Amino acid sequence: MEQVKVGIIGGSGLYDMSELTGRTEITLDTPFGPPSDRFVVGTLRGRRVAFLARHGRGHRILPGELNFRANIYAMKMMGVERILSASAVGSLREELAPQQVVLPDQFVDRTFNRVSTFFGDGLAAHIAFADPVCPDLLEQVLLASQKVGINVVKGGTYVCIEGPAFSTKAESNLYRKWGMDVIGMTNLQEAKLAREAEICYVTMALVTDYDCWHDSHESVTVDMIVGNLIQNSRNAQTLILQTIEDLADRRACRCGEALKDALITDRKAIPPGTVARLQHIVGKYLSQPQA
Repeated sequence: MEQVKVGIIGGSGLYDMSELTGRTEITLDTPFGPPSDRFVVGTLRGRRVAFLARHGRGHRILPGELNFRANIYAMKMMGVERILSASAVGSLREELAPQQVVLPDQFVDRTFNRVSTFFGDGLAAHIAFADPVCPDLLEQVLLASQKVGINVVKGGTYVCIEGPAFSTKAESNLYRKWGMDVIGMTNLQEAKLAREAEICYVTMALVTDYDCWHDSHESVTVDMIVGNLIQNSRNAQTLILQTIEDLADRRACRCGEALKDALITDRKAIPPGTVARLQHIVGKYLSQPQA
């Protein structure tokens, strides 16, 4: 299998990268089942990357149905070290208008029915997640935005809800009182699993509309949302292309050693089946003697 170091996860409206050349489609299976779709491996700005449509081609998978573990594990199998994620979100702040790009650096989890860890089944691990987004990769996207002239807001909190229904007005106003900035249904699980897999992760939160708290909510039409999705997709592709062009070959952050002090189970007590299943995640640690 070809090894690539950069993965791209496209959300609502971003189902392909138009400039991707030398394409090869790869079907992978993982110990956690199949990913959302086939990976498209190709070249962007001279760098080999792997693209995955988060909701599958044709947008057929609900947020709560996504196999997040399979998506991230498959990226790890391919050698991915950095993930650039794009996601449609609603705005919880007046100043974050539709078509604005936000780079959240915090998450709040309001999901209830999702698995967001690779661990368990006889292996306990507790990653540090105080800063859930790779600061270096976030800075790279910010610098890219300045080069291409796309206005990006650095920082903010993404509240991740279960869905698939949108919020009630009471919920939306509650999140605003909590100080949340944008609202979506997918990125929290990706960020957690990427950290466990020691992959750098950043999300480009692409505002499609104000959430239902806003006075203009009733006047929002499907055509308006589609128009915002199209423009957001263009902005995301432009940002991704410039970021990839500027990426250093080697990482300077600590994401690549997130599990160094996180595994607490006695090595002799870990079931062999769990070791085999998580080989791509913990293999380098379990092959070393325990201190």
